[in-house]
Amino acid sequence: MLDAKLLRNHLDEVASSLSRRGFVLDSEAFTLMEGQRKTLQKEVESLQEERNRVSKKIGVDKAAGVSTDSLYAEMKEVSLRLKTQDQLLGELNESMRELLISIPNVPDQSVPVGQDESDNTLVREWGKPKTYDFDVQDHLAIGLATGLMDPERASKMSGARFMVLWGQLAKLHRSIAQFMLDFHVKHHGYQEVMTPFLVNREALYGTGQLPKMDEDLFHIQGYDLSLIPTAEVSLTNLYQGEILDHETMPRKLVALTPCFRSEAGSYGKDTKGLIRQHQFEKVELVQIVSEAQASEAHEQLTQHAESILQTLELPYRVMNLCTGDLGFSACKTYDLEVWLPGQNAYREISSCSHFSDFQARRLQLRLRSQESKKPVLAHTVNGSGLAVGRTLVAVLENNQQKDGSVQIPDALVPYFGAEILTACES
Repeated sequence: MLDAKLLRNHLDEVASSLSRRGFVLDSEAFTLMEGQRKTLQKEVESLQEERNRVSKKIGVDKAAGVSTDSLYAEMKEVSLRLKTQDQLLGELNESMRELLISIPNVPDQSVPVGQDESDNTLVREWGKPKTYDFDVQDHLAIGLATGLMDPERASKMSGARFMVLWGQLAKLHRSIAQFMLDFHVKHHGYQEVMTPFLVNREALYGTGQLPKMDEDLFHIQGYDLSLIPTAEVSLTNLYQGEILDHETMPRKLVALTPCFRSEAGSYGKDTKGLIRQHQFEKVELVQIVSEAQASEAHEQLTQHAESILQTLELPYRVMNLCTGDLGFSACKTYDLEVWLPGQNAYREISSCSHFSDFQARRLQLRLRSQESKKPVLAHTVNGSGLAVGRTLVAVLENNQQKDGSVQIPDALVPYFGAEILTACES
């Protein structure tokens, strides 16, 4: 959420910045409500002062033995007016809050202006796609040929966009997740956390999934709980409403969780295979930092996600998302896109975002330094390190062999226990 003071003092500048991402700020509505808020605030403060004045006069007159009947009548009238105006002020503040939570984050100046993913800009590339002396297959064809990928049985119990993995393919999926967790803890200094997979609406508001992404969530009927769309929600909400020691920053957290998304608005896209599932697993990286650390932390976290792709020898590129492709809460995002020879295309495997103090303001997540007694808002950074299913897709497609087997990357062999995947165990 943006700071209301920012809008009060720099409304035109904020409106201009938001227009870069295609968002039209209702400046007139904000200005009208802000004017009403100032008027009501002054009236409430004036009535409070009047009430205090009358209260003191009652005390003085009582001590002097003077009748206070008229003063009590005046006090009652003032208190009623104060209650009415205070209630109006509370309602107006809530309306202003509703307006504020509908406004996306202001994009960083380094974010390219554009309308959609076609306007994203290339930051860097790593690795070269392999050449093959046979017709390459996509991951679904490989999975079906080995007998280890089973969309039909998944569909019987759950419907479309679910998958059953058998035997060695299930083990490879688990091996990838374990490798990524261990790598981030050992080499990048993240603390592993096990978090709930169900969270309340307040948590989803805190990280910005609500109200914007409500239709993409799976809600639990009869409970104020929803399945997490990403561990970003539960990891960042660990410190909701807390004041952390500034000197202990950064806090670096990693979690492996299932993620649940309805994929609203994506009907007809990637309906087969593992690219766009209702349920998938992801290793999520979150850093809670000070404002001074935030930009560097964003670059660092992105490189941490990249290191997984490099270690698995998967070609990829880093894209700076344009204003039109930027997520609601982010001020800047890098997408990592891995090369998939079965699709002859780069596909997203991680989004690494800087949120400035946007999430922290909703969460009231603050820092206090030794120099200043007044706490300040933290900054948050997160990204996938990586999506497990999509990493499995990339491993299968990039390491497929002419005989239909799959070469296991060296980094995964200790986890998987073999160098080749061939088995059919369904």
